[in-house]
This record gives sequence, C-alpha cells and structure tokens, in this order.
Amino acid sequence: MELFFSQVFNGIANGVIYASVALALVLIYRSTGLLNFAQGEMALFSTYLAWKFTTSGMPVVVAILLTMAISFVAGALIERLLIRPVEEARSPLNVVIVTLGMFLALNALAQLVFGTDPQQMPSAFPDGRVDLGVSEVGKDVIGLAAVLAGECVLLYILLQRTKLGLKLRAVASNAESSRLVGINSGAMLMFGWALSAALGAAAGSFVAAQRTGFDASLMQQVLVFAFAAAALGGFDSPLGAIVGGLIVGIADALTIQYLDPLNGIEVVLPLTLILVVLLVRPTGLFGRRTVERV
Repeated sequence: MELFFSQVFNGIANGVIYASVALALVLIYRSTGLLNFAQGEMALFSTYLAWKFTTSGMPVVVAILLTMAISFVAGALIERLLIRPVEEARSPLNVVIVTLGMFLALNALAQLVFGTDPQQMPSAFPDGRVDLGVSEVGKDVIGLAAVLAGECVLLYILLQRTKLGLKLRAVASNAESSRLVGINSGAMLMFGWALSAALGAAAGSFVAAQRTGFDASLMQQVLVFAFAAAALGGFDSPLGAIVGGLIVGIADALTIQYLDPLNGIEVVLPLTLILVVLLVRPTGLFGRRTVERV
C-alpha cells in the first residue's frame, strides 16, 4: 500500500506540471477559441532563460520570476506580431500552421542559442521528504502543489473579481459584441497570450528541475499530456485543466508501476481514459455545452 501511495504522490507531482501547461492552453483557447501548439516550446525557451540566469548566480526563485516577466512581454509580442495578422484572415487553419511553425522555430532557436548538451536546472524547493503516515512525499511535490493552488487562486480572483477579468470573459464569449460596448478586444487577446506564456515559463522551469538534465526535447511529452489534460477537463474550463492534469499524472504513474506490458508506452492508458470520457461527454468533464439556434 505504501508503494501505491508513493506512486500516487509521484503522479500528483507530474500532474501539477501537466495542469499548469493545460491552464496555459485553456487561457488561450478561452480568449481566442484556438489551440497553441507552440505552448511547450515557448515554455522550453523560457526555461533555458531561467537556467541561464541561475548560472550567473541569480537565486532560482528570482530567476523564475524574472523569466515569467520576460515571457509575459514575449507572449504579448507574439500575439501582436505573429498571431493577430494571421487571425484577421478568419481562418483557424492559418493560426494552427503559424503555431506549428513556431513550435519548430523555437525548438531550433533554443538549440542554436543554448546548445544541445543537457543542462541542470536547480530546484526552487528544499530537498527532503515529509512523512504523511501512508507514505513519504517529497517537499518538492508539496511545493508544486502549493504553486498550482496559488495559480488557481490568482486566476480566480483575476477572472471573477476584477474588471480586467470581466473584459477577458466578455471577449472570450463574444468578441464582436465586446467591441460594440467599448472593450478593446485586441488588448484582451494580447493579455491572454501574455499570461499564458508566463504560466508556461513557470511550468517549464519546474519540470526541468525534476529532471536529472534537460534538453530541447523537455516539453514535447509534457505538451502531449497537457493537451490530454485539457481535453479531459474541457478546453474552456480552468478547473477542468487542473483536475484533468492530476488525473492524467496519477494514471500515468500507476501505469508505469503496475502495467509492465505498457512499459515505455504508458501514455496509452491515460489517452484511452480520455477517449472514453470524450465519447461520453465531448466537451470534457467540466466543459460547457453550447446551444445555438438553427
């Protein structure tokens, strides 16, 4: 039983990462109705920046916060300079192609600027483990869970308790009507991309710290699991992204431990779970159904 709970806690640690990236995907989807396939590589480049700052002697927490600020500005610029001109053509396929191009370009640029050798990102959390009775859990797992909880609280306050959040939700609901009542929908879309990039930067730094070394392939598998988490929870639901990320992370950890035939292809079980849920409820566990007049 102790082994079971140990794997559950390992799954929660990974699930927090998946949930953080899924939150970033959901933010962009709620703002624009589009999926950002370059989210993982944006986080990868930000992670390299955070690592570079730590090599110069900067404390890791300060490095991550500074990287999040830089990523916030970079996300806004990406939306304004790359996404918006293409989005104005009103063809979702064009934006998908641009984000796929960004995926390849950012990955190649990261290797060109920072090299291809594995690097080590220091952890923002103390070493050691805490005895919870049923099992011991690492302090980094507790720290990651606390960070995710903090993100959730801040996003809830932003979206539900501020005028800025009200404008964001209005643009996500109906951009045309929002313009008619004086809301700058372009600025709101830019803010959504910026906030998503900042969240991705934090997630990338945390996942890199969990690895013995990271390279340009760091976020590729994480992005797949994050997409799975967002699909499971519902692409328009921040709460769904969190629950979906934890479910996928725990299912993945238990698959690795208990299903030897799926060793190396353990992604099969979480994706099968998602397929079953989407067949029963296509909008995901927490997604909202839309009703349109014909």
